[in-house]
Amino acid sequence: MNFHGTQVRQKALTLLRDGTKNAEVARRLNVPKGTIGYWKHVDRARRGECPGRAQRPPCPRCDGELNRSAYAYLLGLYFGDGHIIQNRAMRSPSLSIACAEAHPGLLDECERAMHDVFPNNSVCRVRRKGCWEVKLYSMHMWCLFPQHGPGRKHERRIVLELWQQEIVDAHPWEFIRGLIHSDGCRITNWTTRLVGGERKRYEYPRYFFTNTSTDIVQLFTDTLDKLGVEWKSLNQSRAAVTISIARKASVALMDAHVGPKH
Repeated sequence: MNFHGTQVRQKALTLLRDGTKNAEVARRLNVPKGTIGYWKHVDRARRGECPGRAQRPPCPRCDGELNRSAYAYLLGLYFGDGHIIQNRAMRSPSLSIACAEAHPGLLDECERAMHDVFPNNSVCRVRRKGCWEVKLYSMHMWCLFPQHGPGRKHERRIVLELWQQEIVDAHPWEFIRGLIHSDGCRITNWTTRLVGGERKRYEYPRYFFTNTSTDIVQLFTDTLDKLGVEWKSLNQSRAAVTISIARKASVALMDAHVGPKH
């Protein structure tokens, strides 16, 4: 058996990296062609250049420049109608956001936010009964959504990490938009008043946000407080908590920065 020293191997790698064919390197150095092919494979594997194997894209948060505004919006969507799944059949976990088919504009905004947060990943839409799932796969899902865990979101503690809170503080309206676009709505209420002996009908806009997780509701109301939006919690018999925004000035603020789903 012939053994080839480190110097011979390094010469071979230098020639290979310069584009010299395997057979030519083998001829010049008097090394079997199969050995040259093996050295080339090991060298490319160490440098993450194995043919047929895609390199792992960089993490948007750890390795790149995270789009903080888009992330604040996507975080709000995730807290409302999002979930993360990883099973044995998939190497990468997937993020899915459920969007009602009645709001095609929301579908577009959700997909755009995913693209902006994960620029190196593909986004797809999966048809479900009565809705669409906007979905992507990424090995870096845990870096971006550390609140993920077993069970439903309202059954576990939901607390923002410091870096997430800094993003929400810098882009509060995007966070509120994400929450409203997932578990909220803008409706027109009406009431009647007796004016001059005649009962008249009055209409006024109002925002609602409903979620079963008291932690997520707290994140919503804390952000509203910082923005100067007045709100109140409705008395309900069910487990979910509903927040109402009905004051004229507060509704005007919400209209300027959030608006109805479309």
